Amino acid sequence: MTWRQRGSAVYVGARDAHRGRTAAETLGARFVQLDVTDEDSVKSAAEFLRADAGRLDVLVNNAGIVGARKPVGEVTGADMLTTYDTNVFGVVRVTHAFLPLLEASDAPVVVNVSSGLGSLAACADPSRVEFQVTVLDYNSSKTALVMVTSQYAKAFPTVRFNAVDPGYTATDLNGHQGTQTIEEGAEIVVRMASIGADGPTGGFFDKSGPVVW
Repeated sequence: MTWRQRGSAVYVGARDAHRGRTAAETLGARFVQLDVTDEDSVKSAAEFLRADAGRLDVLVNNAGIVGARKPVGEVTGADMLTTYDTNVFGVVRVTHAFLPLLEASDAPVVVNVSSGLGSLAACADPSRVEFQVTVLDYNSSKTALVMVTSQYAKAFPTVRFNAVDPGYTATDLNGHQGTQTIEEGAEIVVRMASIGADGPTGGFFDKSGPVVW
């Protein structure tokens, strides 16, 4: 069952107006102009939603970039800032702007899309595929996002904050080389977006359940 079939109003935020509107129309959602690296854009999106709906029940922070694609020793501070600006700081910008709308909900939920490549346990285990992927900026940004999620969860106990690993999903981020469909990758996002006020918070989840990160 889609969110629209559940009677929910769905908003799709995107930098590119054409692609964003196309995606929103496909999903039966409403488009909102949103660039997570631009403070004014984020504030405008929050103001639009406040005027249009007055509250927000579920926030999914899924914007992300792959990073500089450089060997570890060649990654610069500027490379790190660029990756973190979307993958970490963007989540903080959006969450900060939308918190008042979330707190107006009866059972607010935030889902932050992280990655198994951000799991310290997985990346340190030679038996895991994550161990083979050495990417300084992207991997560390996804680790940081899990901690950001944890800190928000403790600071705002009435909001269910969780991070998720959708798995290796075929998207633009990896040139559609992922082994899962978008629907398969979205399953854990939708599941954690659907939890109630008594659901878990402050965790990191993949399709099998809680992950030790």
